[in-house]
Amino acid sequence: MRTQVCIIGGGPSGLLLSQLLQRKGIDTVVLERKTKDYVLSRIRAGILETGMVDLMREAGVAERLDKECFVHDGTVISYGDEHFGINFKDLVDRTVVVYGQTEVTRDLYAAREAMDGKIVYNVDGVVIHGADSDAPYVTYTVDGTEHRIDCEFVAGCDGFHGVSRQTIPLTVRREYEKLYPFGWLGILSETPPVHEELIYASSERGFALCSMRNENLSRYYIQCSLSDHPGDWTDAAFWEELKRRIPTEAAEKLVTGPSIEKSIAPLRSFVTEPMRWGRLFLCGDAAHIVPPTGAKGLNTAASDIHYLYHGMVAHYLDGDSEGLDRYSEKALARVWKAERFSWWMTSLLHRFPDQSEFDLKMQQAEIAFLRTNHAAQVAMAENYVGLPY
Repeated sequence: MRTQVCIIGGGPSGLLLSQLLQRKGIDTVVLERKTKDYVLSRIRAGILETGMVDLMREAGVAERLDKECFVHDGTVISYGDEHFGINFKDLVDRTVVVYGQTEVTRDLYAAREAMDGKIVYNVDGVVIHGADSDAPYVTYTVDGTEHRIDCEFVAGCDGFHGVSRQTIPLTVRREYEKLYPFGWLGILSETPPVHEELIYASSERGFALCSMRNENLSRYYIQCSLSDHPGDWTDAAFWEELKRRIPTEAAEKLVTGPSIEKSIAPLRSFVTEPMRWGRLFLCGDAAHIVPPTGAKGLNTAASDIHYLYHGMVAHYLDGDSEGLDRYSEKALARVWKAERFSWWMTSLLHRFPDQSEFDLKMQQAEIAFLRTNHAAQVAMAENYVGLPY
């Protein structure tokens, strides 16, 4: 098989890049390790920045998003029973929307199928060859049979554990990582959200987050030990602990119910540099991971896709390779700012095992400063709604 761009990874990043490029007449093939149903079963983030929404519209896949998403003008920060709002609309005249990543992926799959996009599922043993040459190619197997794709560029959208990042030699690649000493226990429940906006809660018992997917589907998280297992937590125990961590006013209104999904996610900050090696480009989790505090994971992947898509369009349609040559530089400049914001939000709201009394006082002072300082609120709002591309 021959194509212009071989995309490794059939999650939202790879599908969005494929959709955008095909609408410009640039041929792609997407390789996905799992089945379509498996990809759609993954429960992920639900907050989309304006830039991500704009990319969905440019890709022609925003019709359902525009009808069903929830526009959020702000968010709520709480510390014990004290709480205050950060109004994005008032502060920076921008908003975010709530629309689940699963729904984003579903819309992208439908669009790729409608355009007869080439997606190969259940691939195994993917190897990228000649990424630093003028003639890269990718080999893989399906049901024991080996296949080869000759291409002009490879886009690695295959996540943290994929092959794309590992293809870049250690003599070229440098990695930066911070592991956090806790995880997030999250549940999904068919219950109405406790509040019209997200609540980020800091309490003496640890962090909690009240989020949602739609008017009758809620997503809640509590900070937990890395040694915990989802089976250690009954639904009743989870709800009771959540109530202890959010303001009393919210706890009294909380509607509980059976969980339909329960999982624990470890938290890490991770960046690899560079994000390009020869004709291989890394996108999304293949190049960087953020803790979920601040909702930057999918949105940072979207900014990578923005830079790579525009670079490829300029290369193919205008013969201008500057965008591709500067891809890593541009993407990383924004990535590190998103990493900073996610690290700051995580540090602000969680309890750390080695936290001293001084550290706790500093955390309290930071929240108090955010509550009363307009400039601090503007800075948070600018980052939360998404820095410009």
